[in-house]
This record gives sequence, structure tokens and C-alpha cells, in this order.
Amino acid sequence: MTSQVFYRKWRPQTLADVVGQEPITRTLQNALATGRVAHAYLFFGPRGTGKTTTGRILAKAVNCLDNETGEPCNICSMCQAFTGGRALDLIEIDAASNRGIDEIRALKEKINFAPNVARYKVYIIDEVHMLTEPAFNALLKTLEEPPSHVIFVLATTEVHKVPATITSRCQRFDFRRIPQAAMVKRLEHICREEGIKADSQALALIARSATGSLRDAENLLEQMVVYHGPSIEVQQVRTELGLTGDARIKELVKLILARDVSGGLTMINRIADDGLDLRQFNRELVDYLRGVLLVKADAGSASLTAEEMAEVKQIAARVSLEEISQAIKLFAQADFRFSPQATLPLELALVDYSLPLTMIRDLPLSGVRPGPLDQPKGRPGQAQGGEPEKGEVRTTPRPKEEAVAASIPMEPQEAMVGPPVARVAREIPRPEGSSEIEHLQQHWNEFVNACRGEGSGGNLDALLRRACRPVSLEGHCLTLGFYAEFQKSKIEDRKYGRMVERKLKEVFGKPYEIRCILISKESRPAPILASESPLVKEALSRGARIISEE
Repeated sequence: MTSQVFYRKWRPQTLADVVGQEPITRTLQNALATGRVAHAYLFFGPRGTGKTTTGRILAKAVNCLDNETGEPCNICSMCQAFTGGRALDLIEIDAASNRGIDEIRALKEKINFAPNVARYKVYIIDEVHMLTEPAFNALLKTLEEPPSHVIFVLATTEVHKVPATITSRCQRFDFRRIPQAAMVKRLEHICREEGIKADSQALALIARSATGSLRDAENLLEQMVVYHGPSIEVQQVRTELGLTGDARIKELVKLILARDVSGGLTMINRIADDGLDLRQFNRELVDYLRGVLLVKADAGSASLTAEEMAEVKQIAARVSLEEISQAIKLFAQADFRFSPQATLPLELALVDYSLPLTMIRDLPLSGVRPGPLDQPKGRPGQAQGGEPEKGEVRTTPRPKEEAVAASIPMEPQEAMVGPPVARVAREIPRPEGSSEIEHLQQHWNEFVNACRGEGSGGNLDALLRRACRPVSLEGHCLTLGFYAEFQKSKIEDRKYGRMVERKLKEVFGKPYEIRCILISKESRPAPILASESPLVKEALSRGARIISEE
């Protein structure tokens, strides 16, 4: 005789048994106890969170012969029929395979017939978002005015695909992913009842890998029992899930956050030489970095033991939130699609994370002309992308408002070498007789250019360029007037606001606290004509000519 699988055998039979959905089950229990049951419900949530199970319990409870508290008694003949799957008045429809208008028309014809034995006929339509538009239209009128003996339960994982006209005729309940602690508690209960001896860390690992789906967790638990017997250890679960569990993960994290390129590259290649699955290793590496992020942000991490927590706290104390965030982004984007065992994606992520500080430290200050060793390969003054004529330099295009292509005859050593992103702005002194706010306004474009490359995406200058201007200054409080809400809200975010304040002190030599306001778009400065740009004027005076202007 074939035994039932765990997720069917241990399916909840009362609302109180449903795991992790207490707000929903409490509401339904109160509705059943007071007789305020709706004619249609919409259950939305991820797979394995109890939508169909709750629909079946609801169908059993409304037809229970001894329902006083809102819960089914599970003793009467009606409850026994629903539990055993013999109830003729519980109709389950899979909308994925019965999605057309003909199926819904057939349903409409049948619902007018009275229940066979029970008080209510309950229709559970699973994956209702799969119905076609004509089928939804056919269902609409029935949902609005169903017979008094019919209750609909619509279940879906993609509620945004359900028409608003359908949603508005149902009571909607959103099922959440089941918390890990609640899932572990349920797995422990199953293990006790089944005589399974399971390591608590093994159950926690099973619950974490199920990502909020209790059905997946129960299936994985049964798979472990079938393969390893009634005694389950954490290492067996790691092997079954393909997890490395390598202790070198935390050592590599330390090297990454310390920007130790040599040590990190050596360890990555040793790990590859040992035959570990680098793609899985990287997943666990990112997960560990996430734990560091949560601890750094004082958000805790329930999946860590006390010993692991102490070690993660030591790592988190040495770096900033921005650095951890940058590391997570780079390693999460490592692409192993074309060669799962190649070390290059990990190596590039490590080097990319370590580059910014090295580049800023080693590059010359703005205004200092690079020496001969700093010149790019090729003829002096030659830029990438083409061969300039003798004695000419092709300039880097400026933003769209000021973009101009020109040939400027100048000495080769005066050509700009290297990207402006890495340059560190020089402090701009204020001349005598000029007010502080006038000084800020006159040199605002230079300040914006100095912000190029700042921020995690290097886009701080883009948020400021032709988007705002200094309006007033009261003490150390500088008011910036923005022409649009988008840029204003971005700079009001303290992440960007602190960058601007730090850069203001660096460029103008004084600390400022910024305040952002909206000003009229009419006050936006007119676009600078190419012929009025100081750089272009100088070029024209040396015999250059304007080729094109954007």
C-alpha cells in the first residue's frame, strides 16, 4: 500500500493548524463563528503558503454539523467526508487546464443546482489568473450575484493578472511567506510524530532553502528521510542541497572587505583547485555578506548561531554599510552562465571592489600635469576612438546641453589624460569683495563637475547638473533650489545629501549643511551656447572651428 507523502499526510485540518497565517485564519474563524461568511474570497500568495488548504478548511467549517467556535469539529459525518475527499459539494477547478469560456459556462449552469448533501456548495478555483478574458467576463456576473448556497474561493500566485472587476467582488486575503521559525516548529512537530531524529540546524537549513514554502520544506524533509533514514544531520542536508558549507567563505569575506586583492585571488584559485562548485560557493558567499549587512544595520540575523554572530559582528565593525552593499552588488552580479567552474567572475568582482580606493589614492591631483609615464600608449595627445590630425586633440563630449565637437590646436602635453571621474577637486578660494553666496553661485558648475564619479553609481553630478542652483545662505545652511521633484527627493536622501555636504567642504573649504526646496522651472538657466563657452572661446581664438553642436 502506498503511504501518503508528508505534505498531504500533515495537511492542516483546522484554521488553528495553518502555519504562519494567523491574521487570515483569525479573521475567517470570527466570520464563521458569527455567520458573516462572504460569498467570494480571493486568496493571494506564494506557492506552498496554505491558500488551497485554507479554502478546504473553510468549505469544511461552513458545512460542519457542530460548528460553534468557527472551527470544524472533524468528528461529524460532514467533516469526515470533506477530510476524506468524498464530499460532492466541494468542487476544485484547476484554472490552468480549464481556462476557457466553455468551462466557465458549464460551471454557471451547475451552480444553480442545490447542494447534494451539504449546506453550501464551495467552488475552489486554483490559479485563477490563468483564465482567459472571455472566461473572466463570464464569471463576473456569477461572482456579483451568486446563488445563496454557493461560496467561491479563488486562489492565485499572481494577483496582478486578475481583473479589478473580479477582485472588487471578493474579500481578498494576502498570504505571506511562512517565517522560518514557524516552519522549523512545524518540521519539529512532524519529526516527533514520525519518529525522526533531526538536528535542529538541519531543520533550519531545510526551512531556509524552502524560501517560505512549507510544502517544499515538507517534501525536502521526506526526501532526506528516504535517502538517509530516520536520523538526519546538518552535513547530510548540505550535501543534498549542494551546499559547500566551506569554512573559507568567511575567510574570503574578510579578504574582500579588507580589499586584499592578492590574498583573495590566491584563495579563489585554491577553492577552484579543490573542485568546489564555484557558482554555489558564490551564492553562499553573497548570503554571508548579507548576514554582515544585517548585523551592521542592527537588523539581526536569525539564521546565525551565537558564535557565528560574534564573528560577523567583528567583521561588520571594520567596514561601512556602503562598502558591504557594494561588495554584495558586485558578487551577486558575477555571471557564471558560460563557464560555471571559471574563477574569472569571482576574480573580477574582487578586483572591481578593490579598485576605487586604489585609483583615488594613486591618481594625481587635479591641475597637476601627468608625467611621461602617465601618458596613454600611442602618440602624445591621441585619444581613443580615432586618429586626430597633427597638433590637434579630440575633446571628450560634454553633457547634451553643452556638447560640442571641435578641433583645438594646442600643445600635446596640455591634453587631459585619464577620466575626469578619478580627479580630486582643488579647493576654490573666494576672492576679496565677493560674498559667500555669490562665490558659490559663480563656481557651482565647477562644483558639479567635481562631483563626477561620486556615489555607488558615480552619478552624483548627473543629479545636480542643470537640476538646481544655490539660492541662499544662512550661516552654514545652504539652500539649493531644484527645478524638479525627482532630483530634489534624491538629494534629500541622506545617502546623497552627505555626499554633497562632504564635497562642498572639499571644493569650497567650508562645511555646509544643505536644505532642498522646489523653485519654478522658469528660473532654470538658459542652455549655454557653444560659442559662449569659455573653453570654446579659447579654442576659437586659437583657430579652431565648430564642427557640430547638440
